[in-house]
Formats: sequence, C-alpha cells, structure tokens
Amino acid sequence: MDEASKAAAAVSERRQWERLMAMAAIGGFTDPDGHRGVNRACLTPLDREARRLLLSWAAPLGLAPSVDALGNLFLRLEGTDPALAPVLTGSHMDTQPNGGRFDGIWGVIAGLEAVQALREAGVTPRRPIEIVAWTNEEGGRFAPGCMGSMAYAGFRPRDAWDAVTDREGTRFADALREHLAEEADIPRRPLGVAEGPAPFAYVEAHIEQGPRLEAEGHDIGVVTGIQGSRWFVVEVAGKTDHAGTAPLSLRRDAVQDMLRAITALNALMHDPEDVLRFTVGSVEVSPNTSNSVAARARFTIDFRHPDNAVLQARGDAVRGVVQAALRACTAEVTERFHATPVAFQPLVPEAVERAAAAEGLRALRMPSGAFHDAQFLVPVCPTGMIFVPCRGGVSHHPSEYAEPAALAAGARVLARTLAALANG
Repeated sequence: MDEASKAAAAVSERRQWERLMAMAAIGGFTDPDGHRGVNRACLTPLDREARRLLLSWAAPLGLAPSVDALGNLFLRLEGTDPALAPVLTGSHMDTQPNGGRFDGIWGVIAGLEAVQALREAGVTPRRPIEIVAWTNEEGGRFAPGCMGSMAYAGFRPRDAWDAVTDREGTRFADALREHLAEEADIPRRPLGVAEGPAPFAYVEAHIEQGPRLEAEGHDIGVVTGIQGSRWFVVEVAGKTDHAGTAPLSLRRDAVQDMLRAITALNALMHDPEDVLRFTVGSVEVSPNTSNSVAARARFTIDFRHPDNAVLQARGDAVRGVVQAALRACTAEVTERFHATPVAFQPLVPEAVERAAAAEGLRALRMPSGAFHDAQFLVPVCPTGMIFVPCRGGVSHHPSEYAEPAALAAGARVLARTLAALANG
C-alpha cells in the first residue's frame, strides 16, 4: 500500500463527525422545526471558543499555530524540507446567523482529519502542510465576506474594512483588535503574500451547497472554478408622513419606490436559461411603523454569473435601472463587493480527480455557484476545491446536512490530494 492509500485508510469517520458535532455545539440552537443550526459570528467570544477547541485538537498532533494581522489562524505540519512553500488547506469557522453545522467548518475539520491521518499512517510530507481557518468568510456580521482571504492574497489592503460596522455599530477594526488581544498568546505571522512567500497550492473541502451531486448520484465534486459576484446596497430616501392623512399623490414613500426599483431590477436580471443569480436578501425600513409612510428603505443586491461579460454589463446597469424606476424619492447605490469569475489551474483539480478515482468514488467536474475563500487564492497559487453532497442542496439554514460517510469520503480524497501535492 502506498503512502497516500495508507493516509486515506487512516481517516476516521467517527472522529471527524464527533469533532464537527462538538463545533456545532458552540453557537448551536434548535429552530422551531427541530433542526439544529449554528449562529457563530466572526470575531466574537463564540468564534474564539471554537478556535480554542481547534487548537486543543491540534496540539497533541504537534501542529504549530500562528495568527496573522487579519486573524487568519494557521496550523502547520512541518515537512522534511521546511524551506519549501507549504500546501494550504482549510476553510472558515464563522456561520450565517441562521446557519448550519457543516458550511465552512467541515473544510477546517477535514483538513485536521487529513493531516492527522497522514501522521497516523507514518507519512511525513516533503512540503509543509498548513491548515487555515480564514476570518469572516460569511460576511454575516461584517460585509463583505472573505475579508481574511482577500487580505492574505493582496486583493484588498489590510485596513480596507476598518470602518465597516455590524448591526450594533461595532467597527470591524475594533472587533479585530479585541480578537487579536485575546489571542496574544498565539505566535504572529506575516500577512499572506503581501508580507511573505506564496503557498505551493491551496485546496478547500466544502459541502456543495447545491443539489447536483446528490441528484445525479456523484460522491465528489471536482470544482473547476467559481462564478463571479457583485454585491450592492441601495438606500432609498423619501419622507415620512401620516398614513391616514397624507394624499398618495403627495407622498415620497420609500417603500413604494423600493418596490418599483426591485421590479425593474428583476426585469434587468431576467435569464431564460436560469444561469444568472439575483437576490434581494435584506430589507430595512424606517421608521418601520404600520401607520407611517416610510422615510427610508434599504435593500441589498447579490448578483452572480459565471460569464464575466454578463456580470459586468448587468452589474454596471444596476445604478441606472434603480434611478430610472424611482418616482418620488432619491436613491444611493453603493457597490460593496466585486469578484470576477475564476477558473482553477489544472494542478489541484487533477489531483482531486485522481484521488477520487483511487478511492473508487464517482466524481463530477463542476463549477461553484457559491463564492469561497478559494476564489481569492487563484492569483496566488494553484487552487482547487473538493465538494461533497449535502441533503437537498440546502445550506445557510439549520436543516443543512451531510452524511457522515460522505464527509469521510471527502476527507479521504483530501488526504490523498494533500499527500500528492505535498510530495510534488
């Protein structure tokens, strides 16, 4: 049996599942339908509790921890040649406010399981392997998401989001400062490629967050790239009035103009082929009382497409379409996130494909509809992702679920992939 096969055989389905469930208890809740979800926002005490638990599992394995200026947490397995660029694997530990138990966190736990399997199989890689937990992938507390990986890759400067606030008014810079102070006992490291060398490769394990693998009977998704995303915030400003006395013809009703804007945007984003993704996911109204005309309405836009030409053309049209739809109010449109589609270089997807074949698993080459930290590593190093099926394709919801056996299969593929890349 070769080293990669020994490592895959050492993956423990039970150990990985127990660790996932222990993580799920940190910020865990049960919704009215009995589903067990997780609300673990980034840079909070719950986030730090989860990170400490991860560190407690890593310490007996001899993994060296370090943290960078954005709070990205790394666990390093040394290779026989420490001077070589490391292979990086991981994902994120934060969740959506109404999130599930597998999104993000499985990629971190799978990385730990794969590295532990390598050690238990007696495999010492030539290159170092580093497990990473990226800061604020979800963007659920501080928008946009993927701040940690964007700063690591040099996509944005480290202070780009200092003034961003959460719903309680806490600045990202202040939350990060508090977080780093609480982790002052963990050694510091340079921030990514802006301050240090690039990794040799990056591979991220993740639940699919879509229905294809389950519906088509595949075990592993070999991810070939990630579609582009553009996020906007639209602020509609009107004037508050009494609902019983102000004539409709004289009102500057922010809600009514918001509805007109959204209707016009739906027309702009119409796609008969159902490839385009357009979502208004958050709406805020002020003063938000039943007998007052709304003075302000704020809504978000999440627009995604795999074709960069479509992403740019329709995204660039958003501002004009909103302005043209208004009747009585004014609006301010702000773009807060813009990531173009990426295609992964062959190195990592081909390694994942070979690993799946060696395990006798049915693999499907596929793009990712969701954005991930991997999107921002593409300019830095060869990058790829491993998907496993999730029930009904449901994610960002407490009913999100992946079978223990499916997750174990993904960890075995990851262990083989890491072994191949770290000895390449």
